[in-house]
Amino acid sequence: MMEKEHKHLGAFLAGIIKENPLLVGLLGLCPALAVTTSLESAFGMGVLFTVVLTCSNLIVSLLRKIIPEEVRTPCYIVVIATFVTIVKMLCEAFLPELYSSLGVFLSLIVVNCIVLGRAEAYASSHPVGDSVLDGLGNGIGYMLAICLIALIREVLGSGQLTFGKTFAFIAEANGGSPFVIPLLKGNGYNLSISFFAQPAGAFLVLSIVLAIIASIGQARKNKARVDARLAKQAALKAKEEAK
Repeated sequence: MMEKEHKHLGAFLAGIIKENPLLVGLLGLCPALAVTTSLESAFGMGVLFTVVLTCSNLIVSLLRKIIPEEVRTPCYIVVIATFVTIVKMLCEAFLPELYSSLGVFLSLIVVNCIVLGRAEAYASSHPVGDSVLDGLGNGIGYMLAICLIALIREVLGSGQLTFGKTFAFIAEANGGSPFVIPLLKGNGYNLSISFFAQPAGAFLVLSIVLAIIASIGQARKNKARVDARLAKQAALKAKEEAK
């Protein structure tokens, strides 16, 4: 029982940490660079993306033994397109500001390589429970990654965090105006750099984040090598003393 729960947890956590689709697999770069001008837009995109990915994995897993091998990919695209259409209609009806801010990139989820890739590589050969967890894990991992990039870009590019432009209910709760948290600007000073709000700034932020992650991974590998060498030396020393 514990082994089964550990397996399910591993399927969920893999997409968030070890196999993060953006920060590790470098997939879904276009929306990650386009919608990360604000934290609100990135969060909204991440939530909608997670819904589409999870629901698509669910249906693909349910139908994995029914869909013929010859038409597998077209069927997966139809399933994904169906959920994208549903999400678009709901978003346009209830969150029109978010719908406008995401623009064409909401429709392009249909051809996002992460969604189709998880359907092909995982949901088509795994049971429903694992496929749903895989979709949730990869969706949340992608959402956290683009939110991190958006947080850095918005703070550096505008000098503040703004809530309520994309999610109107936040502005309504704040008396009709967006809620603003000044971080790099205030009375008499403005340390923001508009470059980070531009497309080139998105590439720079992403490259810095990837470089930091790569350096952390390399440091862990170096530490593991040192620990293994020390353990081997300790074992040899103990063996010699035993003689």
